[in-house]
This record gives sequence, C-alpha cells and structure tokens, in this order.
Amino acid sequence: MEIAPQEPAPQESTAQETAPQNQDTGSQDTGSQETGRIGWIREQIAAERRELAEVFADFTPEQWNSPTLCGGWRVREVAAHMGSGFRRSTAAMVLELARSGGHVHRMADRLARRDAAVFTERELAAALAEHADHPWRPPVGGRIAALAHDAVHGLDITVPLGLPPRLPTARTAALLAEVSARTLRFFGVRLDGVRLRASDTEWSYGKGPLLVEGRAEHLLLVAYGRRVPAGLLAGSGAARFTRG
Repeated sequence: MEIAPQEPAPQESTAQETAPQNQDTGSQDTGSQETGRIGWIREQIAAERRELAEVFADFTPEQWNSPTLCGGWRVREVAAHMGSGFRRSTAAMVLELARSGGHVHRMADRLARRDAAVFTERELAAALAEHADHPWRPPVGGRIAALAHDAVHGLDITVPLGLPPRLPTARTAALLAEVSARTLRFFGVRLDGVRLRASDTEWSYGKGPLLVEGRAEHLLLVAYGRRVPAGLLAGSGAARFTRG
C-alpha cells in the first residue's frame, strides 16, 4: 500500500506551522530553508522508524497476529511491508513489479506476505531501527512521502490495537499540510460536502455542511483512505469514515 503525498491543496486548508517550511522569500535564504526542511524530514523519518521499532518489540504473539486498518493484513504483514524497500534493490523491485503484472499493490501484497512468513517477529521489529537512516522513498512523493509511509502504516497498526497516541504534533502537522485534492484522489477519498477539523491542533480541510472532527492523527488516516475504529471521530459526517 504505497503512500505518495504531494501538491498543495486547492481547497480551504489551515494548519499550525510547527515544522520548517519552504517559503519563497525571493532571496538566497530560500535554498537554506529547503535544506533545513529536508534535514528535518530525514530526522523525522529516522525517529519514526526507531520509535515504531520500540513499540513493535513489545508486542505479544496475539498482537502480531491482530488485524490492522490495511484490509487483509495483520500486524506482521504491515511491519513486513514497511521494511520491504530496505531488503531489495531498485532493480529487484522492478523485477518484482514485472512479476506482478505492473500492479504495485499486488506486488506489495505478495512481498508483504512472503516476508511476514520468512522473518521472525524480532527481525521485523528490528529492521526499522536498523534502517532508520535508509534513503528509501516511495516511487513518487519524495522524502515527505517516506515519512507519511512510515507514520500512516504505524497508525494502521497502533490505532486498532488501542495503543496511546504517539505521533509528535510537528510530525503530524507536516503530514497534514501535504493533504491535497491529488492525494485524496490517489487514495480514493471523497470529501464532497465534508469538512475535516482536528480537535487537538489548528488544522482543517475542505468545506461543507458535514463536519468530521477528531484527533489529527485519526484525520490523517481518513485522508489516506482508512476507516477508523468507532468512537474516534465525531460530527455529522463521521459515520462515512468509521469502520462498521
């Protein structure tokens, strides 16, 4: 399940600015700002992987076999998928894609199930920490897409397990700032008439009479095409994005 956010949103969107921003000031400072933002994203990717590795290391066998927000995948398949790019070269991934008839999601599913069956739970957890600084990123979307890939899949695991919120505010805000009409289309999310509004930070997206309110990380899941467990969202439009 590939994560590839990009392009600014044409709809109304507000977010609290807590991460380094790339603003065109018309001066030589622009390049240093971009360099600073890239460095910050790299730090967040490494931190996210190390933090998740610690969380996964404490899982019980029952938790490793629990369902996630990724349909048909248990915790072990999602964890295996998160490390797939570390284990294979670009050439190997191209070959695997060809074997899957050019279907990215089909390839991802096949590799996740294969790796989940081959690697131990300890190995699946350790892979994230061992490759915290690995430069892998999705085919599109750049470095921020790599951060989104790790963070959203981490939530795919921890939210249905009922674990406490873990994402730092700045990290979540940086990812919500990437939500756009293009990313919503990519993940098949329809927000016609819907306004998303975070209850724990200053962020909203969209316009319409139907309000969907919740924690920022739960709205991040909505923006990436997930339906979240009951009780996490409120508002007149919440039912559309809640698991039955």
